[in-house]
Amino acid sequence: MTGTREVPDTAPALDRRRRNIVFVTIVLGMLMAALDQTIVATTLPTIVADLGSAGHMAWLVTAYMLAEAVSTVLAGKFGDLFGRKLVFQISAVVFILGSALAGIAQDMLTLIIARGIQGVGAGGLMVTAMALIADVIPLRQRGKYQGAMGAVFGVTTVLGPTLGGLFTDHASWRWCFYINVPVAVVMIVLAARTIPAVRPAVRPVIDYLGIALVALGVAGLILGLEWGGSEYAWGSATIIGLFAGSVVLLAAFVVVETRVPEPMLPMDLFRNRVFTVCSILSFIVGFAMLGAMTYLPTYLQYVDGVSATESGLRTLPMVAGLLITSIISGNIVSTTGRYKPFPIAGTAVMALGLYLMSTMGRHTGIWLESLYMLVLGLGIGLSMQVLTIVVQNTVPYAQLGTATSGVTFFRTVGSAFGTAVFGTLYTGKLDPSLAAALAETGVAPEIAQSPAALRELPGDLAAPIIEAYTTAIDTVFRWVVPVALAGFLVAWFLREVPLRDSTRARAAELGEGFSMPDSGDRAAQLEHAVAQVLRRDQRRIPGVPGERKPALPGPSLYDLTGGELPESVTWAIGAVHLRAQVRGGATLAGIADDHMVPVGVLEPVYRDAALAGYVWGEGDSLRLTDTGEQYAQCFRRVWRSWLDGRLEDWSFDDPTDKALLDRALDKIAGELLDDQSSRPTFAG
Repeated sequence: MTGTREVPDTAPALDRRRRNIVFVTIVLGMLMAALDQTIVATTLPTIVADLGSAGHMAWLVTAYMLAEAVSTVLAGKFGDLFGRKLVFQISAVVFILGSALAGIAQDMLTLIIARGIQGVGAGGLMVTAMALIADVIPLRQRGKYQGAMGAVFGVTTVLGPTLGGLFTDHASWRWCFYINVPVAVVMIVLAARTIPAVRPAVRPVIDYLGIALVALGVAGLILGLEWGGSEYAWGSATIIGLFAGSVVLLAAFVVVETRVPEPMLPMDLFRNRVFTVCSILSFIVGFAMLGAMTYLPTYLQYVDGVSATESGLRTLPMVAGLLITSIISGNIVSTTGRYKPFPIAGTAVMALGLYLMSTMGRHTGIWLESLYMLVLGLGIGLSMQVLTIVVQNTVPYAQLGTATSGVTFFRTVGSAFGTAVFGTLYTGKLDPSLAAALAETGVAPEIAQSPAALRELPGDLAAPIIEAYTTAIDTVFRWVVPVALAGFLVAWFLREVPLRDSTRARAAELGEGFSMPDSGDRAAQLEHAVAQVLRRDQRRIPGVPGERKPALPGPSLYDLTGGELPESVTWAIGAVHLRAQVRGGATLAGIADDHMVPVGVLEPVYRDAALAGYVWGEGDSLRLTDTGEQYAQCFRRVWRSWLDGRLEDWSFDDPTDKALLDRALDKIAGELLDDQSSRPTFAG
């Protein structure tokens, strides 16, 4: 998760139309990957009715989440190594293969394997999506694109169950997977034609051993939890061996992380109490949220007798509560800088919601069930919004990317553990209860496994079976209440420190609340923070009657020289500087082509710049004179000064860390100058 990129290749200048096509392409990848986290929730009862193996149904979610967690780490590094465009396309192909295999699966094992393959592709799609935004969108415009991407991730994550229900009822559960294939094919074609190839200059060091150890260790723990009490006795050699082996693997992971040059998760991060507390809370929130979202539709279909579509719609109160409090808490934190009350209140409300849901039964009314789900959603939304931004606010700059991806990793692993533990509790309670109900009624097991068939049974035969499902799912929610209460106690240990302006600017992003997978590169994280500062400043620019309202925040062309040069000449110097940085040389025709204006429009501009001694031309080629180069560096310093003013609340005890930040800000200042030089705002 540690980033090594300091000076990536400059993002190519794209016109607005191509930029929007690239954005739509990237959004399609994010859309598919986020939806498939939760789209199977409403299909699980139907899948079990078709394929059997109810005890393994949790693995349809767990396999996806675990593969995604590991893939997210690797894909970020491979993107730096081979280029984000290539990794994005390969991830889409892997996602297609997993989706196609899932659609044709004839048994539960094949479907679980297919879901794991999907997870590998999804992790690559999500983590490269945000990196591609940084590659192709100019920094001063990046904030709105990143905000839109976060909103897509948040909304699709929680609306997945409803879409899954629609496919299940009106086509087949297999179309939850088939639908990905044509969408991904379109996305791959668009990516090949529109996304420019940008490869960073620095080759990253990949911690393969650490990634393998943590993946195997976590997988072993989840397998032990999944198989314990169902496939094997808790005291069996297999279960004890899985737990013991996982402990050894995770201990080896800790040792490796203290010795490798670029660890996946540096152990010294845990010396930071804020990071430790936020990681625990992120794990707990992921544990409760995805576990509840996975099993609520199952409860509604078996106990309330509703269709798959209706079960997705009936979970919307939880979705609404989650979105409402995520948005409200993010905006309050952004405005006030205060964050500690939210995870404390959120975990308490979450525990209350889980307890209320453990009291539901087949006689509970729809409005009361909706209220209980709303309470749970409100608690989850309050808890999860601030965790990533708090960590970003407190770790040194050198660990900014690592800490960000670390908290997201714990949330994803928590989701996998939550689904597995929910599944273990569910199966452990359901199997004996259902067996007793079937023995009492004489109903065939395949009828009891199908919600549709169960609805057709006479009331006296269906009642014991429905009661078995009710008891099983109520037990699940009841046993998770202590997990939420543990989060409530842990939240009190969260230390509150003043939030930096750049951190507060990110707090209101919906994607931050859902811990959207993001780049583990510290430079990319700093650029993200600066982009949000620019976006916030843009919103605050007042419209003054009679004066031109600047399109984007930051120093104007006039400000770059304090009025020493005409704006047209200032722009001309910057445009040559940009073209030389991106292409290695500048020509009048090339600059005109970049900005889609006739060469004749720019000829008088460069004639004036040449006569003033700032630009030298030979034929069609242009380069800056020594004086022109001095002005270009002056422009860069003005932007750097502007950045320093916006990031003045960053403080450092470590001189090395300060030096890293200085280099990163110098590079960002150059990006902002190049971005400003890419549009001839002097025209007219």
